[in-house]
Amino acid sequence: MKYVIIGDEETVLGFGIVGVTGKVATTPDEARRAFRSVIEDRQTGIVIVTERVADMMRSVVDKYLFAESFPLVVEIPDRHGGKPDRPGIKEMVNTAIGIKL
Repeated sequence: MKYVIIGDEETVLGFGIVGVTGKVATTPDEARRAFRSVIEDRQTGIVIVTERVADMMRSVVDKYLFAESFPLVVEIPDRHGGKPDRPGIKEMVNTAIGIKL
C-alpha cells in the first residue's frame, strides 16, 4: 500500500522529501486527471489532497470521503494553512458517525 499526495508544487515537494509520491495540480482539469490516475492505481491506499485542490474537484472528492472502500482520501491544509470555512476534525467525525463527541 502506498500514499500519494495531490496538491500545489511546494506541498508535493515537501512530501516527496519523506518519500511520498505526488502529483501537482494547479487547475481543476489537472486535479481531476491526477485524482483519476491515482485512484486507478490499485497499490494506492491513501490519497492525500490539499484542501484547495480538493475544492477544484469537490464533487469527485466527495464521492470518496467517508467511503467504506479504498483508497482512503484525506484532505489537508496546504502551505497557506487551513481554509477558515472548513470544519475541524471533531466536526467531521461528529457528522460522519452521527454522534456529538
